[in-house]
Amino acid sequence: MAKPTVLSSLADRFARGETVVSAWCGLPDVSTAAILAQEGFDAVTLDMQHGPMQLGDAIRAIPLVNAAGKPAIARIPVGEFQNVSKLFDSGASGVIAPMINTMEDARTFAAYAKYPPMGERSWGSYGGLGASGLDPNAYLREANGFSMSFAMIETREAMAILDDILALEGIDAVFVGPSDLSIALFDGKRVDATAPEVDQAIKHIVARASAAGKPVAVYAPSAERAKAALDLGARMVTVMSDTAMLRSAAQAALKVVRA
Repeated sequence: MAKPTVLSSLADRFARGETVVSAWCGLPDVSTAAILAQEGFDAVTLDMQHGPMQLGDAIRAIPLVNAAGKPAIARIPVGEFQNVSKLFDSGASGVIAPMINTMEDARTFAAYAKYPPMGERSWGSYGGLGASGLDPNAYLREANGFSMSFAMIETREAMAILDDILALEGIDAVFVGPSDLSIALFDGKRVDATAPEVDQAIKHIVARASAAGKPVAVYAPSAERAKAALDLGARMVTVMSDTAMLRSAAQAALKVVRA
């Protein structure tokens, strides 16, 4: 296998037992993702579920992230599985699918993420093939190993079938959405991503995923929560968001100027 490459680096790091700290980008201007990729993050995650970023924005941002030597990860909107293979074709190293609440959801996601015989991904990679450094047949053989599928665990329904999701061939990792998980745990009465109940749920997810030999990723709304998630056993954290970082920096600067 021709390694390391920017596409294989995410899977390689997990295989070596390392942790991954990713930026989180939801603004549609691709220069934002490019700037974050130049910083010390291990990866950049592009979010199309919430906020203004669209598929075309993510596809244009992916090669800029890869050009900085970082793997790009993208989250699709709920149920838009048809875009999974398109993102991998564009050079994404990982795709996150939200609200995987049934085994049908998980199987559909896996089918779009993986080439036969594991899945049903069709041939047409351009950015991914170029970034891999592989010839077409080597890419076909190896892409299932480094094109990582992250199933989101953020509801009671997903928690109930967690072991089945983890056992499914074609699902490489799980990704915890702590805010939605808190809403589920509190029966829709409140949102609290930092609640002890959420941490207990993360511990449970980490334990079950570790038993299955698959990594857990967690969205963290702050650097402190990112560190806490790593301490709970997460192998990947996405830290804040580009919008939150911009606001935080602006507030810090204004506090100094107006002191």
